[in-house]
Amino acid sequence: MSDHELAALLATRAGELLLGVRHEFADATQSERKAAGDKRSHDFLMEALAQERPGDAVLSEEGVDNPARLRAERVWIVDPLDGTREFSELGRDDWAVHVALWQSGELVAGAVALPAQGVTLATPDVAAPQPFSGPARIVVSRSRPPAIAMQVRDHLDGTLVTMGSAGAKVAAVVRGLADVYVHAGGQYEWDSAAPVAVARAAGLHTSRIDGSSLQYNRADPLLPDLLVCRAEYADAVLAVTGEQRDSAEWKNPRNADVGQGGVCGAGDGTARGGRQRRAGQDR
Repeated sequence: MSDHELAALLATRAGELLLGVRHEFADATQSERKAAGDKRSHDFLMEALAQERPGDAVLSEEGVDNPARLRAERVWIVDPLDGTREFSELGRDDWAVHVALWQSGELVAGAVALPAQGVTLATPDVAAPQPFSGPARIVVSRSRPPAIAMQVRDHLDGTLVTMGSAGAKVAAVVRGLADVYVHAGGQYEWDSAAPVAVARAAGLHTSRIDGSSLQYNRADPLLPDLLVCRAEYADAVLAVTGEQRDSAEWKNPRNADVGQGGVCGAGDGTARGGRQRRAGQDR
């Protein structure tokens, strides 16, 4: 099985597992649903990677950090449940599972599953979004759109599309349901690795908000900002976002409920990462 096929299979099966958790915990509290979903999906992914790729390292939101990954040639970067809040709200479908592979400095495979929508987007073959002739659609969180997204909307004379998790937002751009996703409040590598791999396979622009390249498997997995958009919008968006790197919003990311993850060897199937408030995350 190729790495592309494995990423797609694992993301899809983890998503199916999460749908089962949702059903099993339908009468539980949202906190109980979140905890069960995070742990079971993480455990499944760790066990599967230990079996299929026993020599690889794994960076997971729900794992414990291990500096050995920095010396590894191959590192799987996974988010077992992207959008725990959306997952915990029964009826919401804007949450995801991320599985990506970093090898020798590059993202080489990735899959984003949208389980409640019955969709998995996976490398290497991802269809480019269909042309869209209307105003630019900027996808943002439903609760508090970041100032930088509002500035991009004004510059492009566009509209806002509200959505939940980071993976769901990038998937919306890939699928042609939105045109621009920009975030400057701070995320982690597992929030964007698989979505970025899929977006690149679809021919979309991906970068930091100043146009510099996205780097993964770094000592600190915090990734301060991200831009994913149709290629034809890249220059116009970067004209706005490139000036924001010194802004207060970029220097002081919003606080939000965000997972403090870490790294496991592929044979470690125990979910040990605690959730804490740290950098702001668009989820």
